Amino acid sequence: MRDSIFALATAPGRAAVAVVRLSGAHVGEALRVLAGPLPAPRMASLRRIKAADGETIDQALVLWFEGPASYTGEDSAELHLHGGRAVVERVLQRLAQLGLRLAEPGEFTRRAFENGKLDLAQAEAVADLVDAETETQAKQALDQLGGALSRRYELWRETLLEALALLEAAVDFPDEDLPEDVAARAHPALKTLLVELDEALADAERGRRVRDGYRIALIGAPNAGKSSLLNALVQRDAAIVTATPGTTRDVIETPLVLGGYKVLLADTAGVRETTDEIEGEGVRRARQWAAEADLRLWVVDGSSNDSAWREAQDLVTASDILIVNKSDQPSADISIDFGGQRIGCSTWNTEDMAMLSRTLEMRVIADLSGADFPAATRMRHVESLTEARACLQRAVTTDPELVEVAAEEVRLAARHLSRITGRIDPETVLGKVFSSFCIGK
Repeated sequence: MRDSIFALATAPGRAAVAVVRLSGAHVGEALRVLAGPLPAPRMASLRRIKAADGETIDQALVLWFEGPASYTGEDSAELHLHGGRAVVERVLQRLAQLGLRLAEPGEFTRRAFENGKLDLAQAEAVADLVDAETETQAKQALDQLGGALSRRYELWRETLLEALALLEAAVDFPDEDLPEDVAARAHPALKTLLVELDEALADAERGRRVRDGYRIALIGAPNAGKSSLLNALVQRDAAIVTATPGTTRDVIETPLVLGGYKVLLADTAGVRETTDEIEGEGVRRARQWAAEADLRLWVVDGSSNDSAWREAQDLVTASDILIVNKSDQPSADISIDFGGQRIGCSTWNTEDMAMLSRTLEMRVIADLSGADFPAATRMRHVESLTEARACLQRAVTTDPELVEVAAEEVRLAARHLSRITGRIDPETVLGKVFSSFCIGK
């Protein structure tokens, strides 16, 4: 029999209320010792929480969830305590004395998965919901927790199994009275599914961006005004601003919310040739962050006649935005060959900054909004989709005479899709999935 576990489910520290969760076969017995007779299931009951000598530790609300009708599928309970540290510590020590142990990160949700309460994609959604910082992140996590992702994968898997049945019929019953084209009948559904997987992989980045944040890099020459622009956009002094070129030596990431989406705005070191080892490392990091960003804002000093802006030109594409900065100062004669959107602004002009914020908000919404729930929200999903797609591609291009080979490829494709929800081989991914959870969830 596995251990019974407990954990503080609310944030540590002083608070009005602290919630302690318990799960396992011995929870009912421990709860009787701690707080008297078990309350009616799912009904809050005010109880005295007692120490080993009978002294009252706290007056708390106690809830009892009899398995399997609980989050974990096991006998479970919650103690809603007063949130003082002394109270919480004494209750946790008392639970340890009663033979329960402190839960590992994600152990409650892992038990829910192992007991069939959630599939693996839904379990990941629990962690995403806990970590959600924006409305759109929370909505995506809730949709996934509600089974939107799992239902899509299950539909694809059913399509593969139906096609597999046709292929295996041709292999296993060649002498039976079956249509001659029974194997060929599987191909239309497989080709349609191949198109859907291609579309899903093309859209996979959207789910990742919503979950992890849309990355915008401020790039340009030293003293172009990148740090001032960052501070104006986030409306606080997040980056140091001086007249000395090369002040910014590292990437400064600042989170903000645009259009309901999480955005990571990064101020980077000025891009230029340098013999300074520290500044050179800053330039290398700036280039790397820019290369991985979803959008680059190429900041150019509109008041300078030098050609320092050319150093960062190789980092941008026509889908990025050119910011001609310092429009409050006398304009220089700059001719830049750039096919993307251009915006002139001054960080001192509130209307300019409001206009730039609106432009960025519309861009983020356009890139991240979509009619359908994304087919992947984590790299693990993308990897399984890619592997399934490769198997499916081989299946539809296999010689028609080699039906056994096509059937095996379809079977492998179904296995790759099943790994996302944990239908098969869950142990290969469980540790990785649940290691990122907080204790108590």
